[in-house]
Amino acid sequence: MTKKARVQFLCQQCGYVSPKYLGRCPNCGEWNSFVEEVEKSGKKLRSSRVSFAGEKSKPYRLKEVRSSKTPRVRTKMEELNRVLGGGIVPGSLILIGGDPGIGKSTLLLQVSKELADIGGTVLYVSGEESAQQIKMRAERIETSETEFYIYSETDMQEIHVQIEHLRPNYVIVDSIQTMMQPDISSVAGSVSQVREVTAELLQLAKTNGIAIFIVGHLTKEGSIAGPRMLEHMVDTVLYFEGEQHHSFRILRSVKNRFGSTNEIGIFEMNQKGLEEVVNPSQVFLEERLDGATGSAIVVALEGTRPILVEIQALVSPTIFGNAKRTTTGIDYNRAALILAVLEKRTGLLLQSQDAFLKAAGGVRLNEPAVDLAVAIALASSYKEKGTAFDECFIGEIGLTGEIRRVNRINERVKEAAKLGFKKVYLPKNHGHDLEKFSEIEIIPVSTLSETLKKVFA
Repeated sequence: MTKKARVQFLCQQCGYVSPKYLGRCPNCGEWNSFVEEVEKSGKKLRSSRVSFAGEKSKPYRLKEVRSSKTPRVRTKMEELNRVLGGGIVPGSLILIGGDPGIGKSTLLLQVSKELADIGGTVLYVSGEESAQQIKMRAERIETSETEFYIYSETDMQEIHVQIEHLRPNYVIVDSIQTMMQPDISSVAGSVSQVREVTAELLQLAKTNGIAIFIVGHLTKEGSIAGPRMLEHMVDTVLYFEGEQHHSFRILRSVKNRFGSTNEIGIFEMNQKGLEEVVNPSQVFLEERLDGATGSAIVVALEGTRPILVEIQALVSPTIFGNAKRTTTGIDYNRAALILAVLEKRTGLLLQSQDAFLKAAGGVRLNEPAVDLAVAIALASSYKEKGTAFDECFIGEIGLTGEIRRVNRINERVKEAAKLGFKKVYLPKNHGHDLEKFSEIEIIPVSTLSETLKKVFA
């Protein structure tokens, strides 16, 4: 007599489990997010954490645990090392998400070559492409002679057998949505399949010290497909971003248990694959026009790296009743706040003006330090007066029009001076913690009105 299968419903957003179907998740409030999963009762899907050597995990007193500095494996791709916090940590589980065709497989193919060249055993598991297709891409990016293993398979049990046989140092799974656990009756890519496969990969990584990269597709909302618990299970979450009509790609860290978050690595896609961009500030500024109105340079901070980016603004009289506001690479609510402060505190009549804002180069700027440059760009377009080619702006704007302090001001000023800028406007309250700079003029400002008077005197 066969055992009855257990049916339950799982929320795709938060992983909440319900014995019956619900239209709305009581945990996260999402509508129509429940999917059915059937699990055979009495069958144990995963065993306890046991390494290939047969060692089982056991409890230790905290004082008995030996603390040592986590070793990292550094590749020749310094942009990747920076995003990962200094290199790859053995035993870590790294999730890379991105839009289709953005270059995730190309990046990991190059990473496989780098890891194989430094002496590690790499197993590249592909559930979407055959070995011949991977070989064709490797020939295009000149990595075809690298000695790492390619395995086209979607059955997680077979993959586990090969990992135990090869004992690799690194495993790359492309992609997690194509892998399936035969013990589960649902189709590949479902919530239960993604969850169970990721849990088994996590066990392999932690018990055997294998660094595992897994590729995840993105949904229409821009989040990684599958349950949200997938991001909580892994050690590091990286997003590979870029625009279809631009060659630049940004690898962004949004979670990292072994390093700082919000780090970015910048690459350029060409016929031979991805190449690192050593000086992104120069790339973002190389097409800037001298004397153009509506332009201001900000020294933004992405993780630990200061980057100079051009903020562009276009202010024009509105044709319809309500003024239109559009932003690209800048938070819409922050732009609306700055427009309100400009009108209330400086007297610029922007209610009847359409405003369009853009961070040039496809980069996204989310920190408060970009406020002053956004305000200067808007005022420059409104007044039809350009800013000087060798000046930049750093500062947060408060609702009363004051210019507030930002973090790591010395690193920002050093980056501006290194690229040849001669003036930097920054908050006046930074006077006591600011280093002395001979190659760049420091102009302290306390209010937005004062800044506009000095810039457009």
